[in-house]
Amino acid sequence: MTVADTAADQKKLGLVAQLTRFIVIGGGCAVIDFGTYSLLLGVLGWPVWLSKSISFILGTTASYVINRKFTFQGAGQGNTTAKAGAFAVLYTTTFFVNIGTNQLLCVVFDAQAAWQFTLFWVIAQGLGTMINFVMLKLLIFRD
Repeated sequence: MTVADTAADQKKLGLVAQLTRFIVIGGGCAVIDFGTYSLLLGVLGWPVWLSKSISFILGTTASYVINRKFTFQGAGQGNTTAKAGAFAVLYTTTFFVNIGTNQLLCVVFDAQAAWQFTLFWVIAQGLGTMINFVMLKLLIFRD
């Protein structure tokens, strides 16, 4: 095994560890997001787009704070204001992808049942999460 192979293995392990932490933290933030969404939509009867918007913002804020500290710690040290700005641009983009996907699915499939709202939330959340991890890793908190 060469030095280059060892370095590549260490980098791969770092990626796996980061992805694992991102998923675990994301699960906790998803509870915040989905809990808020369910409360606003199901209990208070707010519109889908408003319920999802507020829940996304709360889950995203928690995600940034926790992932910055525990998932991407030490990665991409430097201008934290610029990183926060880049994070805001990324999450604004995924906000519209997430909300748009959720709303589109609810309209196209004429969502009426709780299981439909839940399924469409999961699909929208999954798409946004994929985009976020890749962009956080490659652009915002890169090594």
